[in-house]
Amino acid sequence: MKKDPDLESALSRNRRWIVNNQIKNIILRCPNQAAPLKHLQKKFKSLDLQGKALNWLKKYPCCFEVYLENDEYHCRLTKQMMHLVEEEESVKDMQEPIFVQKLAKLLMMSMYQRLNVTKLNELKHNFGFPDDYIIRILPKHPEMFRLVNNGWRKSSMEVELLAWKPDLAVSAIEASAWKQGMEPCFSCSLPSTWIKSRQRFEEFNAIPYVSPYLNPRGLEEGTKEMEKRIVGIVHELLSLTLWKKLSIVKLGHFKKEFALPEKLNVLLLKHPGVFYVSNKYQIYTVLLREAYDGSELVDKDPLVIVKNKFGKLMQEGLHEYNQKRRLVNLEKKKKGMNLMKSERRKLGSAENSDHDNDGDNLGGLFDPEERKRFYKVLFDEKDP
Repeated sequence: MKKDPDLESALSRNRRWIVNNQIKNIILRCPNQAAPLKHLQKKFKSLDLQGKALNWLKKYPCCFEVYLENDEYHCRLTKQMMHLVEEEESVKDMQEPIFVQKLAKLLMMSMYQRLNVTKLNELKHNFGFPDDYIIRILPKHPEMFRLVNNGWRKSSMEVELLAWKPDLAVSAIEASAWKQGMEPCFSCSLPSTWIKSRQRFEEFNAIPYVSPYLNPRGLEEGTKEMEKRIVGIVHELLSLTLWKKLSIVKLGHFKKEFALPEKLNVLLLKHPGVFYVSNKYQIYTVLLREAYDGSELVDKDPLVIVKNKFGKLMQEGLHEYNQKRRLVNLEKKKKGMNLMKSERRKLGSAENSDHDNDGDNLGGLFDPEERKRFYKVLFDEKDP
């Protein structure tokens, strides 16, 4: 797929935010909300980061405060960061009804209205769910959800939907079409110069829309209708995420639950008008094209707005760090230039000193008595 600079830029910006958000969560889970640097260094591998944790944290002085205690470095969040954490928690409290709807929609799209908790945890932050969403949501809505564990193992625990909600079984595509008074269909976000791709999109779009909430058992594999349903379900899943993007690998973990094909990435690449597939940071990610205007999201979730404040604070810290580095490098250059000038002066004075010494050695010829003797020898004069 041809690279889109704006969408690649969005992924690059989000990558730094995701890593620092994970570091933030690690620190908040530690006693007194302060993490030993050794602990963070161990976690760097799981964050796909290399190098020293101290060097990374120093790049974001507005977010992380590194201090020495009992001869050991620790890290805590700055006051500015703690204010944003409180604001984020406040937004999560207000958005609890939205989390209930999202969880219900995910379960309604699954084959048996059940999803594995371990798998859900891999994507919980993508959907904006808080870390304690199971404890926070399920006990308050016993008429809708229940926790089941048929295997009696922690890894086999599942969330099950108890009540089907027809008003929630409406996809983002259908909701948008009904507002405009038209039939549900996908929109193409490709440039007009992509003639062949746009033609293929139009042919695909001519096939009647298949709702992702429709049970796929009546559809045959390999048919255009099944393909339409798969594109629809990936579109709906991306629509429910905060950043309108998902890792294809993590999405592939739900192949059985959502009846997705084995070669999901191949199918997504067939529809560049709807999806953008990137391999930035060697991680295959699918984005919803229509959700972006350039590198910015068109509609921002309240949680995204708070997280953008975190990103802005992060950038301020990075700018401050880069300015300090620039000043340090300028000072080094000045010192280097002054040192070179000093060396040149020393070299010049040494050379002058050598010339002066040579003059001293020949200086006898400039003595009046010595000059007389010189000319006497030269012209063979006799003594008077």
